[in-house]
Order: sequence, then structure tokens, then C-alpha cells
Amino acid sequence: MARYTGPKTKIARRFNEPIFGPDKTLQKKSYPPGQHGRGRRKKQSEYAIQLQAKQKAKYTYGVLEKQFRNIFKEANRRSGITGTLLLQLLEARLDNTVFRLGIAPSRRAARQLVTHKHIRVNGNVVNIPSYRLKAGDVISVREKSKSLELITDSLAAKKSRKYTWLEWDDAEYTGKFVTYPEREDIPENIQEQLIVELYSK
Repeated sequence: MARYTGPKTKIARRFNEPIFGPDKTLQKKSYPPGQHGRGRRKKQSEYAIQLQAKQKAKYTYGVLEKQFRNIFKEANRRSGITGTLLLQLLEARLDNTVFRLGIAPSRRAARQLVTHKHIRVNGNVVNIPSYRLKAGDVISVREKSKSLELITDSLAAKKSRKYTWLEWDDAEYTGKFVTYPEREDIPENIQEQLIVELYSK
């Protein structure tokens, strides 16, 4: 199954944001990686800025190039604001939703839970991280998986923040994908309009 397996801190330093989760290195080294990281930065071209916005979105959601391009094409086909639709489709991925619900501490861990068949959707086991949820879908943890240390620790450390498009039941270990989120509700610092401009060239 295709996924990014390279160094995470190096990528996070490139964008100067903890896109893979908390990273102490970013506090110590707030400059890009490489031997010229501390040096004078060249002014970036318009294309470079747009490309960086796309790369940031890809790494944030754990999607590779071909998948990302296909998601963009679908967003472009739909009626509405393409950039917002792109982020909504990314947010509707099963692995991302498992992470947002607090079942896993990161998207990478959420992906692993899904592929190892610990997650159900509407009562059926789904082991495809890219599975797209629809409004009303119910996500739950398999009964025999509720005692997994990864899941219990993640839920115990779950931040108080709630997402308006999701519901969670602590007693039943179930969540609900209520609807697609509005752009202002998505917390990711992504400039989606730059991605639209890049693919429109």
C-alpha cells in the first residue's frame, strides 16, 4: 500500500510546521534542512510557492501524488469552490476521520489501525484508509480492539477541541461523520487556492 515512509522531521522543517505531530526539533531548528538552511533564502517563484502549498497538503493528509491529483480532479468536477471541495474530500477520508475523532494520535497511526482491521464503518470492517465517508456514516472501534493501548491512550489524551462535523460517543467508542466541514472549521494551515492555481496551469 503506497504511503510516504521518508524522514518526517526533515519535511516538517521544510514547512516550519509540525505537520506530522509535535516535534521538538522544530523548536531547536526553526530553519529549513540542508547545508544552506541557515543561509539567505532566495525569493521563491510563483510556481515554487504553489508547489510548496500542494506538497504541504499532500504530506499533511498522507496522500501520494497520483491519489492527490485524482482527488483534485474530482473536486474540480463538482460544483462549488474547488479548493474548499478538495479539503472536504481529504477530510472525509477514513484515516483522517479516525485521527480527528481521537481514536489515533496521528494520521499515520490512524492509517495503521484501519489497515489492521480495527475500525468499522456502519458495522462493517473497512481496511482501506482512503475510504471516503458520507454524511451519516458511523465509525466505530471493533469490540476486541477497544482495549488496545494505542486507542485507549489516544482517547485519554484527546484534546477537548471538538469538530463541528463530527460526533463522538465515549461510552460506545463510536463516532459519526455528520457532514462535510466548512472551510473555516478545518484547522489545517493550507492555502488551497495556490493548489488550484498550480493545477490550472
